Amino acid sequence: MSFTDDHNPTDSASQFTHVVNNTNAGIWEFNINTNEVKWYDGFYRVLGYEPGEIESSYNYFFEHLLYHGDKATYTKSITERNQSNISTVQIRLLTKHGYQWFESSSQRSADPSIPKVYGFIVNINAYKIAEYQAAQKDLWLNEAGKLAKVALWEIEAHSMNLILSKEGYDIFEISNTVSLTVDEAISFFEPKYRTQVSSAIENTLRSCHAFDLELPFRTAKNRVIWVRFKALPIIDNLGRCISIRGILQDINESKKRELTTQSSLTLSHDQNKRLQNFAYMVSHNLRSHTGNLDFMVNLYTETDSAEERLEVFEHIKAISSSLNTTVKHLEEIVQIQAEINDDKTVIQFETTFKQVMGALQSNITDVDAGVEFDFSESPEINYIPAYLESIFQNLLTNSIKYRQQNHAPLIKCYTFQMNGHIYMIFEDNGVGIDLERHGDKVFGMYKTFHKNADAKGIGLFITRSQVESLGGTIKIESTVNVGTKFTLKLT
Repeated sequence: MSFTDDHNPTDSASQFTHVVNNTNAGIWEFNINTNEVKWYDGFYRVLGYEPGEIESSYNYFFEHLLYHGDKATYTKSITERNQSNISTVQIRLLTKHGYQWFESSSQRSADPSIPKVYGFIVNINAYKIAEYQAAQKDLWLNEAGKLAKVALWEIEAHSMNLILSKEGYDIFEISNTVSLTVDEAISFFEPKYRTQVSSAIENTLRSCHAFDLELPFRTAKNRVIWVRFKALPIIDNLGRCISIRGILQDINESKKRELTTQSSLTLSHDQNKRLQNFAYMVSHNLRSHTGNLDFMVNLYTETDSAEERLEVFEHIKAISSSLNTTVKHLEEIVQIQAEINDDKTVIQFETTFKQVMGALQSNITDVDAGVEFDFSESPEINYIPAYLESIFQNLLTNSIKYRQQNHAPLIKCYTFQMNGHIYMIFEDNGVGIDLERHGDKVFGMYKTFHKNADAKGIGLFITRSQVESLGGTIKIESTVNVGTKFTLKLT
């Protein structure tokens, strides 16, 4: 209703009311006890309505015009007694053109007996938008200033249009005349990470969550580099994400240094672990031999019988021979560590495999073993030649030694590449190993699991040591009386 609806003003009062009603100031009056409101005509106009076009009541104002997120702030401003100062808050009201920002100023009556609040509202929407845009521009510039040589990008939520700075095209290694869609940009990330990138973008649009990722990225020139992909949501005054802004930074050099350092630390840790195991083996194995040898020497000196002395001496010779063998094995292990820094050369798998087969040909022929190999998927490797020969020899010898007696051995060896690594598979149809019982001991030194007189328990230990010393791994799958499969990641 109009402020003049319920009284007959004097000429001066009428003139004042006329002036006020024709201004664009949204002046109002509110009775706290009765919830009765009075709005000047200007109140309607600042909201885009004509007087009487919307219901003039506290309930309508509070439930239909006032933005739900501002209700608590507004209620506090008009109910708190503050006779000496005007209470001013910024609120959102539903105008005829949607929600807009207003500054609401109010003051309670100076007379405590009059439960009224007086105030006015002023449209500050243009100011708020300018303030918001300035803040976003500052955020954009500050983010760019923090990181050198980075690309800036933005995705508009409504259109899903991608805006990319010139530096971004440099990282993609494409012309800046090319227009990229969001899906096309995501496709530059390595396949296994594309779902992660898509989910991060969708989550930001839906829930306004920022993200910061470091992922491998393949440029248009087929170079795989590491990039930092970071984003912040841009939120409107209703709390909705209207766009995503972020940076795309080439961090390839620093990431490679980080990964190299991590790899070195891991290798150092593994080498220290092997060194500790080696020290334990030396201590254990040599102490056992020297203890037995010391016992036999004492027994020899205390024995008077020539026949008994001869028998004890034979034991001493056996212990001495065993000790000599152990020392040779330990020398082989030491040699592995010493050869780590040897020059690697490009080796053909097939050439080396055939050389080892030739050296073991009599063993292969004696048991009528079939040997199949296929190195076509990964024909060569940059490796230490002596290591690859030793690996082939130990695995071939192992398959022949632990064959099943009721049918001819079948040995298969092949290589392939996956995720930039070279793998070798070596499998046979031999007696197999019960991994549930012996799985943790398969690659241990002097560990044997079959009643084979030729078994020394050193070959697989040597093989594992050689593979791991160059940063590789070896895994085993085996079933008793079915066969065994070794999977070696060589690089």
